[in-house]
Amino acid sequence: MYDFAIVGGGIVGLSTGMAIYERFPNAKVAVIEKEASVAQHQTGHNSGVIHSGIYYKPGSYKARFARQGSRSMTEFCQKHQIDHDICGKVIVATKPEELPLLDNLYERGLQNELAIEKIDADQLKEIEPHVAGLAAIRVPMAGIVNYRQVSEKFADIIRDHGGDILLNTNVEKINEGKDEVVIETNNGTVKAGIVINCAGLHSDRVAAAAGYKTDMKIVPFRGEYYKLKPEKRYLVKNLIYPVPNPKFPFLGVHFTRMIDGEVDAGPNAVLGFKREGYKKTDFNPKDLAETLTYGGFWKLASKFMKEGMEEYIRSFSKAQFTKSLQTLIPEIQEDDLVPAPAGVRAQALKDDGSMVDDFHIIMGQRSIHVCNAPSPAATASIEIGKEVARRIPEQSHLKEAAATI
Repeated sequence: MYDFAIVGGGIVGLSTGMAIYERFPNAKVAVIEKEASVAQHQTGHNSGVIHSGIYYKPGSYKARFARQGSRSMTEFCQKHQIDHDICGKVIVATKPEELPLLDNLYERGLQNELAIEKIDADQLKEIEPHVAGLAAIRVPMAGIVNYRQVSEKFADIIRDHGGDILLNTNVEKINEGKDEVVIETNNGTVKAGIVINCAGLHSDRVAAAAGYKTDMKIVPFRGEYYKLKPEKRYLVKNLIYPVPNPKFPFLGVHFTRMIDGEVDAGPNAVLGFKREGYKKTDFNPKDLAETLTYGGFWKLASKFMKEGMEEYIRSFSKAQFTKSLQTLIPEIQEDDLVPAPAGVRAQALKDDGSMVDDFHIIMGQRSIHVCNAPSPAATASIEIGKEVARRIPEQSHLKEAAATI
């Protein structure tokens, strides 16, 4: 019998376990993970950026938790000697029509209480000599880290407190009773006072398994990358982003220096035919059928048909992918790029076709469901974990369970 069972061994589930122990040091916690090790999906296929929170609606969880999380993540890495680099990034306007958008983004960054700076083309050249831009925003608090290493340290801390990481354990059914939650898995039954759903790409299914119907569905979008050949890495000093297209809900292709010195270029954003589909050939009939029979997906697709087609063209045409990268760095050539591993974004869509724009937490009787935690969730993971732990005693039906810990 556990006090808390967390479904999902990614960075959000592990940070939640760590936060629970900070609040309830004598608790008994289990993290249930279906893979053979932690951080195997969104966390392990992450670009490794410590985000600032500049893009997000002021006052939203994303804005607040990214801003706070960039600090707490940096402090955690310093404390535990995890390699990281607060290298900063530039967000670049390359066309005259992007300059007003850059101004709007700068104002949003100020509203989000970020110490950012507008710079001109000459100042940009001093930071990123190979970038072609008219103006930019310098975001000094952005950085890079390996989130899989961070997650492994989170897991170590949970174990040090006496918690269990139950690997190769897949949740099949959840029965939420008056006094306990019974979780049926492929490795037997797990009982807990409270279950916390941090299942990422499967968070909607876990919520449904617990008996909760949400007005959203997780739709997977694969982000495909190239890497710069080692002899071309000099073209990118740190992090280079375009001004986001306000008509499209993704950031656009950009350049990311990784903590190991490699440079990623991308991603595009295409529909995944499998929730954990990291290759073009990955296919799961159930996953795809759920997406294609969901009205919300078709409403989204019709709204972004033109942009979606451009993403697919980039997916199958290296020349077009290269062309999009040349907008930022004209020197980039097709031969400079080699394929890199892809990632998958677990994006929650509503029935009306709108994307759930913020982190979304649903409170159950004896359960808490983190049902939308895409980027910048890795940056914000420590803060999300604290928020979940904070909510536990606030619910009157959970106070009794919390008080026994």
